[in-house]
Amino acid sequence: MERYQLTTHKESTITNNPNDWTKEVGNPRYILDLMLSVISVSVQTVGIVEGLPELRFE
Repeated sequence: MERYQLTTHKESTITNNPNDWTKEVGNPRYILDLMLSVISVSVQTVGIVEGLPELRFE
């Protein structure tokens, strides 16, 4: 989430606005869709891991 925050570099005063990228690609939902994809993969991964058989080490 930190990567998608509005930030300003202290020395150069250059502002990084991730919303500018959404305008460049013509998709205002880009960041939202990206985050929803990450959440979906995370939820699916938890389901897969919970379905794995238990390993026992001796």
